[in-house]
Amino acid sequence: MATQLQIARTGTITNEVKSVAETENVDAVLVRDELAAGKLVIPANKLHLKTNLKPAGIGRALTTKVNANIGTSSVRSSVEAEIEKMKTALDAGADAIMDLSTGGNLNEVRQELLAQCPVPFGTVPIYQMIEGRNVGDIDSTIILDIIETQAKQGVDFFTIHAGVLKEHLPLIENRIAGIVSRGGALLAKWMLYHNKQNPLYEMFDDLCDILAEYDICFSLGDGLRPGAIADATDDAQIAELRTLGELTARAQEKGCQVMVEGPGHVPFDQIQYNMEIQQKICHGAPFYVLGPLVTDIAAGYDHITSAIGGTAAAFYGASFLCYVTPREHLGLPDADDVRAGVIAAKIAAHAGDIARGLKGTAERDKKLSIARTKLDWKTHLAESLDPKTAERMHRQACQEMNLEELPSADYCSMCGKAWCSLRINKEIREAIKSEKAKR
Repeated sequence: MATQLQIARTGTITNEVKSVAETENVDAVLVRDELAAGKLVIPANKLHLKTNLKPAGIGRALTTKVNANIGTSSVRSSVEAEIEKMKTALDAGADAIMDLSTGGNLNEVRQELLAQCPVPFGTVPIYQMIEGRNVGDIDSTIILDIIETQAKQGVDFFTIHAGVLKEHLPLIENRIAGIVSRGGALLAKWMLYHNKQNPLYEMFDDLCDILAEYDICFSLGDGLRPGAIADATDDAQIAELRTLGELTARAQEKGCQVMVEGPGHVPFDQIQYNMEIQQKICHGAPFYVLGPLVTDIAAGYDHITSAIGGTAAAFYGASFLCYVTPREHLGLPDADDVRAGVIAAKIAAHAGDIARGLKGTAERDKKLSIARTKLDWKTHLAESLDPKTAERMHRQACQEMNLEELPSADYCSMCGKAWCSLRINKEIREAIKSEKAKR
């Protein structure tokens, strides 16, 4: 069976394309054409489509999407906890989920999550390749077996760090943070141990064959992404990006859908260049960025750091934002961290979409603003990105004002009744109408 990319290139509009177009309120022909051009992807494993997956599109012609990372570690491993985090992420509006588990029974964790995941689901297969092994023990048989196993479980997109080449490694010598990507670091260690080229690069055609069979989308990993703003846009990062451009074209020729992963820690003034050079080198393939984080000193608040960079990234060229939680760099996030991370990334994505004038994006803002002006609390809260948090805060305020019914509040505790500008505005409008009526 053909992939979504191959079918689009024949001019056919699939049910998945129709579904994405309907969700995004755009013409299905636009979705098909962008997909055929490699500028849009619909990560949808054929097996996941048969169960509970609702197709989603990722590309500049559509709204900016947000991914939430979850996953066990060797320190904390609980399927139930990961399911709770996934449900929290979905409730907060995540458009995709990635399982980055490195602890426990990885096949079991993945299967349980996929069974309850209605959105595109991604993994980083090299994490399982290293499970219970020394890095040097990884070989082509192990790589293909793990890829095939995860493909058969229904994974929709794989992060594949095939762009980190042996000749790139000397370029990190003067970096402050070195290689911060787990996949990139593991592969660098493998190459140094064997004194050979990256096996994922050497086996890339074989990987394409498996991914095309299940219509799994490549998420070409940025194994040399900068982990400190001082390392941003350096020779190592750009060298890998050029290899990713080569691999993008090779994968698309094989019929595979491709998106490309990007930085990382990037000063605000370098974000535009990073977005634009990726589009040029990688033939317009959707760009999937981690943040970017615009400063290194915000430990405990990196969901905010990430949202600042993510807004600029969404405006200048990214299609997909990977959330960052408040616990980034500090520990494994819990459900509350996941919610905070998703909401921050959704704010960034939405703000970016408004700034680039995407049709209909600002309508929700207008609806909320009208409700806010009218002191229509029910609509005001419902239209917010995080209604649960907004309602909790409003309820607390109403308790301070001894109001039992939330909709009855005609002012808020920030200003109080006498100082409420919205109430005063009502009086001003009524006075203006009265004056007009007298004339």
